[in-house]
Amino acid sequence: MKKLYGIGTGPGAPDLLTIRAVNVMKECDVIFAPNNKGTNMALDTAKEYIGDKRTVLIDFPMGNVTKEDYMKAADTIFKEIPAGKSGAFLTIGDSMIYSTFIYIMNELEGRDIGIEIVPGIPSFVAAACASKMPLTVKGDSFLLCDEYDEKLIDNIDAVAILKTFKNKEEILNNLERIDFNYTYVKRASLDNQEVLTDKEEILKDKDYISLILGRRK
Repeated sequence: MKKLYGIGTGPGAPDLLTIRAVNVMKECDVIFAPNNKGTNMALDTAKEYIGDKRTVLIDFPMGNVTKEDYMKAADTIFKEIPAGKSGAFLTIGDSMIYSTFIYIMNELEGRDIGIEIVPGIPSFVAAACASKMPLTVKGDSFLLCDEYDEKLIDNIDAVAILKTFKNKEEILNNLERIDFNYTYVKRASLDNQEVLTDKEEILKDKDYISLILGRRK
């Protein structure tokens, strides 16, 4: 039987890859990752452990990705893993959190292929460590969301918002209105990591690899 590992490569720093992830990548016969104009952050994170291993970048259309796109990706992965061999699909963060791998895994269900997940450190955990802002303390309720929805936050003590590029000012204004402190972290764990708390500095920054953490005062 073929085997596919879903490997979370963490927030970006190579030394935050888990030992298990490194060992699995070294044992696999082929590496898969989404194609982002010929590059991929997860691949960049893991490159020293991948070496010259065969790598297949999988194309996904810009904008809305359909079920057919995931089916096509699953077909490619199944075809590219040799019989009795294994492959690894790399994702930033963790494979079970807002990940393309989740949908590919669903499309592979029922085929003659085993699936195993290797956990990775999520970006919001790395950001909390960088900013020293606790995600939760005893008795807290915590919300993780990819896109901010103020309707979800009324009874929440802390929040991590992963997609902030398009409506950053609206998010900050709303967090202020409901009496939350906030911290903006970009490039968490990388050499060019920055932790910002000043609103004007946050609004000026245009880095896509960023998130916002908030806690009720």
